Amino acid sequence: MSVMAFSEDVHLLIWLSAAIVLLTLLAISVTPFLIEYIRKWKIMKPIPGFSPTYPLIGNALQFKPNGGDFFLEMVKHTEAFRHLPLMKIWVGPVPFLILYHAETVEPVLSTSKHMDKAYPYKFLHPWLGTGLLTSTGKKWHSRRKMITPTFHFAILSEFLEVMNEQSTVLVEKFRGKVNKAAFNCFMDVTLCALDIISETAMGKKLHAQSNSSSEYIQAIYKMSDIIHRRQKMPWLWPDFVYSKLKEGKEHDKNLNILHSFTDSVIQERANELKTQDSEGQNLTSELDSMKRKKRVEKKRKKRSAFLDMLLNTTDDSGNALSYQDIREEVDTFMFEGHDTTAAALNWSLYLLGSHPEAQLQVHKELDEIFGGSARPVTMEDVKNLRYLEAVIKEALRLFPSVPFYARTICEDCTIRGFKVPKGVNVLIVPYALHRDPHYFPEPEEFRPERFFPEASNGRSPYAYVPFSAGLRNCIGQRFALMEEKVVLSTLLRNYWIEAKQKREELGLVGELILRPQEGIWIQLKDRRQTLSEKEDQ
Repeated sequence: MSVMAFSEDVHLLIWLSAAIVLLTLLAISVTPFLIEYIRKWKIMKPIPGFSPTYPLIGNALQFKPNGGDFFLEMVKHTEAFRHLPLMKIWVGPVPFLILYHAETVEPVLSTSKHMDKAYPYKFLHPWLGTGLLTSTGKKWHSRRKMITPTFHFAILSEFLEVMNEQSTVLVEKFRGKVNKAAFNCFMDVTLCALDIISETAMGKKLHAQSNSSSEYIQAIYKMSDIIHRRQKMPWLWPDFVYSKLKEGKEHDKNLNILHSFTDSVIQERANELKTQDSEGQNLTSELDSMKRKKRVEKKRKKRSAFLDMLLNTTDDSGNALSYQDIREEVDTFMFEGHDTTAAALNWSLYLLGSHPEAQLQVHKELDEIFGGSARPVTMEDVKNLRYLEAVIKEALRLFPSVPFYARTICEDCTIRGFKVPKGVNVLIVPYALHRDPHYFPEPEEFRPERFFPEASNGRSPYAYVPFSAGLRNCIGQRFALMEEKVVLSTLLRNYWIEAKQKREELGLVGELILRPQEGIWIQLKDRRQTLSEKEDQ
């Protein structure tokens, strides 16, 4: 044998050995995954589900990329499976249980055993980190304990001024539309909510209502769309693949805009607080101290923000939160605190505009509380707006701002007689849950009276969960309801609303929030004149 032939044989052996090693390593790494996948498949086989379901691909090819089509598909299946306690779908190799009955939701939300958020939430991590929405375990408990006091009634009252101011801006923006053609109010209301959360969360005026083209505002909406699309498509899940794609690069571009803005606001606010503290420490006399204290107090009273509280908060060990920690929570509240509230406001306007008898009741309540006054809304007013609160709750029943949310089953369990293995994701669908005729007879009818105390007594707390339920319920729900009451009462003290769409014309889109494909089209009428006409009829 020649030296050259021997050399070629050696190289071939080396390549074969390398290939065998790589294949062995691949088999070792993949085998546990396949074993676990097969185990879940066998255990969950008795649970009714979508058909056909393919190995490893699951039902992924059946999902439409368009948010409206995807949501309508989910609604169709929950209606078809209404008589069954639950159903399953496979998104690629990842199993999901779909829950839409109070009796199946309760075992998941009522316990501390299944507190972890489901797999799709990981795609929020680059933007929101592991803040209150996405964290688990000890970190979540620590953050929840730390942040809960910032939503105390007394602190929420400090945010009322911002809500009143921005509601008035929206009223003035609408002034020129009275008795004119119908218009789409969805984005106007959303920008009002964005201005409110920006100033209350960050202490920063965005002026979104007058400058909706700002780079930061556009990045929020683009990022929400990008994340939702990725959540539904398993082939976009691997980071090493996604980062090379055009969409992945768009994701990173918007992420940079969002984080740069938040970082600059945190730095600016931290510097302001340091300046105020140093001013208070460098006083030379008691008289100067009193004068300076009054000036500093005046500065601080001009606006308190969620960010200020975070900058002064310490964890269980007495350590101050890092900038990274603070950014996680500020970004979380900017993300969670405007889109969801804006959706609830828009749906409330649509339903009141479609049901004049309910709107008359709201106007009657407003006149009893405010008379003909244009004064700002107070905390006492918020408490007394009981019928308006019932309207908001019924709007959230019919059109929950978050159309579905998910948890991970953290230990093997049984739900309504079906075995569910650890690691399965659970998808709770409030839109379907809230239409259970057992708890809400004639569920498609708009009836605020469902939420009067006498009507809701004895109803399962898991039959109505627009803010989730249990230990991981929405920490900001009182803030949201307060904001919705302020904005709606301010608008309705100025205008009569008429909706210009039928329910079937809305084109529901269930993405990160539930929104109408065609927007919310309303016509504004002069309030006093319209009320006078209604009384004469």
